[in-house]
Amino acid sequence: MSTSEALPQIIQGGMGVAVSNWRLANAVSRAGQLGVISGTGMDTVLVRRLQDGDPGGHVRRAMERFPIPGVAQEVLRRYFNPNGRTEGAAYKLLPMYKQVVSAARQRVTMLANFVEVSLAREGHDGPVGINLLTKVQMPNMASLYGAMLAGVNVVLMGAGIPREIPGVLDALAEHRLATLRFDVEGLGREETELLRFDPREHWAPSGVLERPRFIAVVAAASLAATLARKSNGRVDGFVVEGPTAGGHNAPPRGELRLSDRGEPVYGDRDIVDLAKLRELSLPFWLAGGAGSPEGRRAALAGGAAGIQVGTLFAYCDESGIAPNVKQRVLEAVAAGEASVRTDPRASPTGYPFKIVELPGEPDPAERPRICDIGYLRTPARTAAGKLVYRCPAEPVDAYVAKGGSAADTVGRRCLCNGLVASVGYAQTRATEDEQPLVTSGDDLLHISRFLGERRGYTAHDVITYLLS
Repeated sequence: MSTSEALPQIIQGGMGVAVSNWRLANAVSRAGQLGVISGTGMDTVLVRRLQDGDPGGHVRRAMERFPIPGVAQEVLRRYFNPNGRTEGAAYKLLPMYKQVVSAARQRVTMLANFVEVSLAREGHDGPVGINLLTKVQMPNMASLYGAMLAGVNVVLMGAGIPREIPGVLDALAEHRLATLRFDVEGLGREETELLRFDPREHWAPSGVLERPRFIAVVAAASLAATLARKSNGRVDGFVVEGPTAGGHNAPPRGELRLSDRGEPVYGDRDIVDLAKLRELSLPFWLAGGAGSPEGRRAALAGGAAGIQVGTLFAYCDESGIAPNVKQRVLEAVAAGEASVRTDPRASPTGYPFKIVELPGEPDPAERPRICDIGYLRTPARTAAGKLVYRCPAEPVDAYVAKGGSAADTVGRRCLCNGLVASVGYAQTRATEDEQPLVTSGDDLLHISRFLGERRGYTAHDVITYLLS
């Protein structure tokens, strides 16, 4: 997507884990808008698809195109099961990320994002984007490099302040060493830790890669201004997300107040100043409650290039949510039995997180505390000077032993396992399989207005509706 190309009016939201899969992004890009894959957790999804036999052979087809020699063959040897898993068999796990991981672990991450972007780009010449979470630091540079090897056109990142990502993209486009400041709890004021990723440790590349556009996901005009002026490279635009969007939300500005339902209360300070955004002279898209023809027209009238839409795309035929989960959610919405709650405690990140609540669901507090995927673990320096990785959703004793407070574990949920389960790759446990955790924007409760009498719909239907 060169700077001379027309900007899309619709950005399809990058919903993880693998809700925004290659099929969805491909369908949206074919329709002339910006299809986006979610890169978060794609390495876990890749190896689980392979262990399930890679139905249709799509993953293996894309793996054949991966340019770094020997990587695809090694991953197939380790994880591909042509007959799929036997009943009751657990998925093999990848090692959890740390500040320094093996080259083999990085290569799985590169390959996974290459495969997803490569499949999303098949059969058309429209732009394709990738969405990553700034907070999930450790895999991000390997994820970006794999996506760039596949020709990704746009990178979108929020859930934090991605000020260093433009510089990372500049370095990776030239196959140079890229670094990120590593956020470690307990570091002294003058101490700095870094994450490193060097493409030349994996192969001997030649030429340069296309440097994708960088679009930052923000919740305030002030953050957009900071990123535009102080990032270490070019910023090409912004997605401005309101608190009604799905997934992680920015905390309210000022003192945290909770409603009677225990949800964060947002006020006038959280309304984005569009006039200040326009002063930056960079394109922006509005997200969160904008997924309608009226929302699109209002966004354009306010100076936006268009809108980002997640929830409507999340329940279309091409999205990665498991079909039985989609059906259950939509039936509950139609019956008036579903709710969307902004939970200030659920996410280990500390950001408010939207959760779809359905009748008859098991109590999340009864889930055994198991942390075996680990994308949301936080690095911390203990009093003894040791670097540890802890998650407030892991077993309480383990968290406290690493210097964490037991109070921080109250109400936390394992998003990694729950979100992977929602797209059909639930881990098998000795007691019961992992249960899906679904996130959606507040617009989910009004989806019947769009759905009407239909039981299903396509990404093309969503685009036709939004452009009407």
